Amino acid sequence: MRNKLAECLIGTGFPYTDFRFADAYLGMFRDMMHATSGLRRPGSAALDLCYVGCGRYDGFWEMHLKPWDLAAGSLIAQESGAFVGNFVGNEGFLDSGNIVAATPKIFAQMLQIIAPHLPPELKV
Repeated sequence: MRNKLAECLIGTGFPYTDFRFADAYLGMFRDMMHATSGLRRPGSAALDLCYVGCGRYDGFWEMHLKPWDLAAGSLIAQESGAFVGNFVGNEGFLDSGNIVAATPKIFAQMLQIIAPHLPPELKV
């Protein structure tokens, strides 16, 4: 298990219907790209979360997802020992649709990259 975000492979998903927070997301993407070993965007949040669970990814984040995109994959990630929360690290990601999932040593590091880009509406 990696300890430093700079060594990590992270998954994400791009906004595709709601572009109100596109600038915030692009800031997160840019900073995460510079802070990690690489980013991937396969297109399925459920699969990305399972990849965190089985160790293919060290972390994942995305915004404005539906509960059916998150429920099963987040449970698999959590059962494997990953931390899963919203953009401020709390529960409620199923309600907000904003999720961060990562190995325990990487979770807080991802939140630090995301935090400066959060408008007030995304801090839930």
